[in-house]
Amino acid sequence: MNTSAPSDAIGPGAHDVLGKLVRVLQLEQIEVDLFRGPRTDEPWPRVYGGEVIGQALMAACKTVDAARPVHSLHAYFMRPGDPHAPILYQVERDRDGGSFTSRRVVAIQHGQRILNLAASFHVREPGLNHQFDMPEVPGPEGLRSEHQLWREWSEDLPESRRTLMLRERPLEFRPVVPRRPRDAGKTEARQAFWFRANAPVPEEQTLHRVMLAYASDATLLGASMLPHGLHWLVHPVQEASLDHALWIHDDIDIGHWMLYVQDSPWTGAARGIARGLIYTVAGKLVASVMQEGLIRSKPGSV
Repeated sequence: MNTSAPSDAIGPGAHDVLGKLVRVLQLEQIEVDLFRGPRTDEPWPRVYGGEVIGQALMAACKTVDAARPVHSLHAYFMRPGDPHAPILYQVERDRDGGSFTSRRVVAIQHGQRILNLAASFHVREPGLNHQFDMPEVPGPEGLRSEHQLWREWSEDLPESRRTLMLRERPLEFRPVVPRRPRDAGKTEARQAFWFRANAPVPEEQTLHRVMLAYASDATLLGASMLPHGLHWLVHPVQEASLDHALWIHDDIDIGHWMLYVQDSPWTGAARGIARGLIYTVAGKLVASVMQEGLIRSKPGSV
């Protein structure tokens, strides 16, 4: 497991930003199967969806033996989260079988449900093996990060979101094909990003899997807007994750580069479907993702 900081981590505050994410994912247990996530005080109007998924998954993991790692989750977003208030997570122990364990989690804030999550855990056992090959793309070295690109394109950003987009982040994403939103135009519904943690991560597989769940919500819905030449930052589009599914096939090392290959086979009825495959730098498929999201074009956006 990699515990050294990336040699080209973004800025001197990368360690602090990553540490904040780790603390956000370490929940407080306040009763049996009842946990509280710390408030994030992020400048977003709503909590990032991957954060709620990550905290809900961590709550489920805290009720399962580490010998049974999580292998899948399915989540439905019902309401936006308030970044200035903590979130409660109630875990239901559906089943502890011979090989599989099932958990359900409800995220509650201000007395209302904001997310439902189901997760499945599986003992490690051998089996048949095959996978789709990783596509041939440039490696992460030499590619610029989103952070660097947004600094270069800062004049494209609305004033209200400039500080937010230029802040340091716990995970670094490097687009294989950078697309400036202002000049994007319509392209095929495919994109890919290299990503990894910006600083050392504790050697705990549960945390690495939870952080992967956190990362898996990022950039995915954007693939559905590529054929329409839209970007949520510069066009009048209302977008939000509606549901999210993640399957984890093998152990994760969030401190090493992984390739997130994304596409979108369909949009319609103000919704879009996006899919993702996550590979190690050596080409091993370690996770698969699927999401449906709201994409509501406001008048004059198309």
